Amino acid sequence: MTEGETGSERVPWHSLELTDTLDRLETTEEGIGTEEAKQRLERHGRNEIEVEEGVSPLRILLEQYTSALIWILIVAAAVMAAVGHTLDAAVIAAIVIFITLFGFAQDYRAERSIAALKEMSTKEATAYRDGERTIVDARNLVPGDVVRIQSGDAVPADGRIIAEANLSVDEAALTGESVTVSKEPGVVDEDTAVAERTNYVYKDTVVKRGTARVVVTETGDETEIGRIATALGEARERDTPFQTEMDRLGKLIAAGVIAVVSIIAITELVIGDTEPLTVFLTAVGVAVSAVPEGLPAVVTLSLALGARRMAEKNALVRRLPIVESLGSVDVICTDKTGTLTEEEMTVRRVYANDRSYTVTGSGYDLDGEILYDDEPIEEGELDDLFRCGVLCNDTERGRKEDGEETFLGDPTEIGLYVAGQKAGFGPLELKDSYPRVDEVDFTSDRKRMTTLHRTPDDGYVAYMKGAPETVVERCSRLQADGEVREMSEEDREQILERNEEYAEDALRVLAFAYLPDVPESIDEEDEDDMVFLGLQGMIDPPRPEVPGAIEACLAAGIKVVMITGDNAVTAKAIGRQIGLRADNVVTGSELDSMSDEELYDVVEDVDIFARNAPEHKTRILQTLQDRGHTVAMTGDGVNDAPAVKNADVGVAMGVRGTDVTEQASDIVLLDDNFATIREAVHGGRRIFDNVRKFVNYLLSGNGGEVTMIFTGSMAGLGLVITPVQILWINVVTDGIPALTMGVDPAADDIMEREPRPKEEGVITKRIAVSVVGIAAFMTVCLLPLFSLNYTGELLPGYDLLGRTIGYTPSYEPGRELAQTVVFTGFVAMEIVRIQAIRFRYGLGFLSNLWLVLAVAVAVTLQLLVLYTPMGQLLFSVEPLGVVHWLQIAAATAAFAVLMAAFVVVQDRYFERY
Repeated sequence: MTEGETGSERVPWHSLELTDTLDRLETTEEGIGTEEAKQRLERHGRNEIEVEEGVSPLRILLEQYTSALIWILIVAAAVMAAVGHTLDAAVIAAIVIFITLFGFAQDYRAERSIAALKEMSTKEATAYRDGERTIVDARNLVPGDVVRIQSGDAVPADGRIIAEANLSVDEAALTGESVTVSKEPGVVDEDTAVAERTNYVYKDTVVKRGTARVVVTETGDETEIGRIATALGEARERDTPFQTEMDRLGKLIAAGVIAVVSIIAITELVIGDTEPLTVFLTAVGVAVSAVPEGLPAVVTLSLALGARRMAEKNALVRRLPIVESLGSVDVICTDKTGTLTEEEMTVRRVYANDRSYTVTGSGYDLDGEILYDDEPIEEGELDDLFRCGVLCNDTERGRKEDGEETFLGDPTEIGLYVAGQKAGFGPLELKDSYPRVDEVDFTSDRKRMTTLHRTPDDGYVAYMKGAPETVVERCSRLQADGEVREMSEEDREQILERNEEYAEDALRVLAFAYLPDVPESIDEEDEDDMVFLGLQGMIDPPRPEVPGAIEACLAAGIKVVMITGDNAVTAKAIGRQIGLRADNVVTGSELDSMSDEELYDVVEDVDIFARNAPEHKTRILQTLQDRGHTVAMTGDGVNDAPAVKNADVGVAMGVRGTDVTEQASDIVLLDDNFATIREAVHGGRRIFDNVRKFVNYLLSGNGGEVTMIFTGSMAGLGLVITPVQILWINVVTDGIPALTMGVDPAADDIMEREPRPKEEGVITKRIAVSVVGIAAFMTVCLLPLFSLNYTGELLPGYDLLGRTIGYTPSYEPGRELAQTVVFTGFVAMEIVRIQAIRFRYGLGFLSNLWLVLAVAVAVTLQLLVLYTPMGQLLFSVEPLGVVHWLQIAAATAAFAVLMAAFVVVQDRYFERY
């Protein structure tokens, strides 16, 4: 088979000899003919990413109605409309519409993530057809085509380099690494990682410098980015545990409604002699009381408010339900560059004058100084070295869109530029004093760069920087303490030993040299007999806040795993500085040699994975998930998108990340900072605590209503509270305080707890017992009030109070009055319920002033219902007298005593949270 067709096996084009590559592709360095290209296009298809037909907007909208809870709300609205309460039906319908439209907007935006890959495709390419350079539609390129790429071009397809001139490619969109990659012809090992294949270019990466002739090896879905698109399309879609639990809760409520209504119907119609209309109204009351109408709105608003708080801390939430999952994250897999580190190369060590110096400061901050033995160096001591670093440098000063001054150029050169300023040079003034008149460019073959400058006395001097071995090889002299002398073999060995020492500390080392008194131009032949100046060792340092953030994560039971494309030495050095275990580092090649079972056994003991490709990320992620972990995964390059989408919480980088990765993610870090992930986890735990609180609060209220209606019906009292009164409680007097519980402050120990187990949902055994207990206590305290105000007896058929103390009511009992007392009693007990639920989180009643205001509003609205003609008409209530308020106060006090004892018992038998 030819042209890359090897069945299911991919051809390792990067490891073949160039002649073998051309032979297998049946092409030459001059390309193929137009007719041959047409035939190959028919066989291979167009050079574009095939995106499957996405889900239609209509289908996305209809899928919002698959939740049982939504259908319960729809049925509730229909029931209310059927009994003539059109206003209440409209309120419920509006809640349903809001929930479904919000979910539609979120899901529709997520569908755009795969389509974004197709939109990245290049439009035109320069190909050699029939021996001539021809502009063709990039979508019509085929394996075997030879194309020309140059500075500024987007690479049109994956290909092997035939020839190049100073080629440098930005592969950040693919690999996430910000440093440009030098490319050259040649052969690399078959197991070389994607980011290290220096003889190969990839579709949709960008040529930053130079030109090249490339033979196309893969097109369309077979390209690296095409394979990523396929993986992204196959990424496992999963509901968050919270979404699953809310759906399960809806089904349980529906089943409970059917069961209770059936019991009431059979009991009253078959056994009893209750009128069918009364049974129907009771059934409606049960249905409406069982449905937590305010819950979806409260959940959505709470998540939205939490997401807004997180956005203020640079974490933008794209999928609201994922906020809940943050609370159970127990592993964070993170990139190194730009997330754990500054992504700003910083000179830390300098070797010159036979001595080693230290450079203080971090990143591109100009504050810092040069030290020897912890003391500042003398003025001018290293001027020649730093002058060389500044002048043999293409860094420029510029401004961002907001007007802030910044550096423009390669990160390594910017680091040298900043070091020069720390040494006292004003680079702009220096470059004016030493204008560049000629240069010999850096190439991957040369491994060095030389520039020629006119000196202030109208002479000329050449400056060189490059790989230490290369620069030292071209030096015959060295400068020490201002004196130039011959370089001995001992000097060479000492320089190279210091280079190795710096490299072992994960420093990237460059050597510097100069040549005085040169002519007005320079070429490679002149790069000889140089004077060695010294070494500068630099590193991308950890962000200062990262060690503390990692320490906090570890204290919270969250394992942090670094997955980087960098080498093991650098990864270990950074890992040690930020607090990770660096004794066991697994590289990409070692990972490839492991079976799934072997990786499963070792993954728990590894904090650092080095020299890893994006496909390794997905494998590590899935192994951690298979071990039961809830994993947050960061990513920035296009090829990180599958891992980010498969993670329990996918985190994209907002500064250097690609659109594709952002759209596949759940959260976008606006500052690319690991410490922001820690803040997001803190925010997620706070939100989850608050969700638990108001779910407990709302469901206990619903439970109390259902229990009251059921018990009252079984006791022969009929409907103890009307459906419209229940709706008012659920949506208004309970709903408003529940909304404000969403902004409750975090508990003091929130980041000292272990992560929530993955299988543990919102409703724990403690909350379930709490709901049942509160419902029972409310019934015990309120049912006697209904009986007293309806029949004149505290208990139906047994006038305990009247017989013992001769009590007779001073008012005319009646059903409407009794319902009004129970209706108001539910509202009064909300204050006790709220504080009983919040107490175990260490929160006092005044810790949330919004909650205090909400309770005040709810009570005020209840009084308006009781004492205004319109309220009395709409809700079928009577104004209450002092005696009734005393009854409600006594019942509420009894409820508070029962709740206090109940909380003590719960603390003894259940976990606190």
